[in-house]
Amino acid sequence: MALTKNQRRLRIKNRIRKIVSGTEARPRLTVFRSNKEIYAQIVDDVSGKTISAASSRDKDIAKAKGNKSEVAALVGKSIAEKALKAGIETISFDRGGYLYHGRVKSLAEGAREAGLKF
Repeated sequence: MALTKNQRRLRIKNRIRKIVSGTEARPRLTVFRSNKEIYAQIVDDVSGKTISAASSRDKDIAKAKGNKSEVAALVGKSIAEKALKAGIETISFDRGGYLYHGRVKSLAEGAREAGLKF
């Protein structure tokens, strides 16, 4: 029996997570994309803590007009600003099993523009 789309994504996600992990010096920026919204977290996997988070449901971003890719770029900029405030400059990017294009790519590019290095 063939895998469903979600099962396939979870397999890819697990394959990525075997390689990519966040430390205190270089935490992991993880992305979750639903049909309407996009979420990003910066996670330290050693201590198991979320350092900062941003999503398209945040009040300042939810008011913004534009398509979903433009909103994802705003989420990337927001998470980068929060990370820089927390003293984080370099991260490892976890695309969460999604292909690196569209909203995931625009989130990553927005974070790079705001000053995160990965």
